[in-house]
Amino acid sequence: MRIEQNVSLEKYNTFHLPVKTRWFIEYENEEDLHKILRDEYFQECLSIHIGQGSNLLFVNDYNGIVLHSLIRGIEVVAEDEHSVHLRIGAGEVWDDVVAYAVAKGWGGIENLSLIPGETGAAAVQNIGAYGREIKDVIESVEAWNQLTFEKHTFTVEECEYSYRQSRFKNPHQDPHIITYVTLKLSKTPVFHLEYGALKQRLEGKEVNLETIREAVISIRREKLPAPTVLGNAGSFFMNPVITAGQFEEIRKQYPAVPSYPEEGGKVKVPAGWLIEQCGFKGQRHGEVGCYDKQALVLVNYGNATGDEIALFAEEIRNAVRERFGIELIPEVKYIA
Repeated sequence: MRIEQNVSLEKYNTFHLPVKTRWFIEYENEEDLHKILRDEYFQECLSIHIGQGSNLLFVNDYNGIVLHSLIRGIEVVAEDEHSVHLRIGAGEVWDDVVAYAVAKGWGGIENLSLIPGETGAAAVQNIGAYGREIKDVIESVEAWNQLTFEKHTFTVEECEYSYRQSRFKNPHQDPHIITYVTLKLSKTPVFHLEYGALKQRLEGKEVNLETIREAVISIRREKLPAPTVLGNAGSFFMNPVITAGQFEEIRKQYPAVPSYPEEGGKVKVPAGWLIEQCGFKGQRHGEVGCYDKQALVLVNYGNATGDEIALFAEEIRNAVRERFGIELIPEVKYIA
């Protein structure tokens, strides 16, 4: 177990903000996590559990304890002629898991290639891309209750997944720390190519797990800046889901507005399109900007503070609200 004081979090957040935490604890197994949770000092302190920090915005230094998991490993725990069950440590880099599955010929997560972060955080966030979400393949999630110190294995139904949401993000549920995620992958995969950009990228090519992964990686690299080059947290806002009536009002003025049908007759509108219509794409305010290839991405040009990024995000939210009557909800979690 690693315990350090006054640690820089610059390499633990993809905005590369030079914030510090009062305490940083890194653990390698569930036994150590159990000891941490039961520690009286830990219980008295403010704490947060992070992965690679690819979905976080530290507004200030963190006056508490930052936990990070080094629980790794990918293990086949069950399989039959149709499927395989993989139990994955929460500290495994998510894209390494995707690469492993694709190399084995197991389908279900190839559309989620190159999404930054670790596996535990992926299950918390219900990551998704190109018509697929991690909930589509989750079999179970193992997590420790931070209040009772007990471990529970949640079925996918108990995880209460929805668009970028789960019980692990719900403030009305007991806080939990995920240690393992079990995925059910297919040995006879069904390909999901509903999104136009992905389908277009694969035209004239043999469609298989490898080519889908390559296409997804290619598209993401073209649209999104690498965090190692330009600090960012990927999609800053969630795509809003609005009523059919709201959508029709927007379409009267903008006939070409892109949209995707949702349950209950609702419509999902790309947040990036809304932001672009408000003129923010490619705009820069000091050290903060809106990426010129994808308006949904806010970037740190080198010396931005978390507070500056938050203020720029609020300016965007206000503009979209005023123009379209739509409230953009940050996908990024603010840490004060």
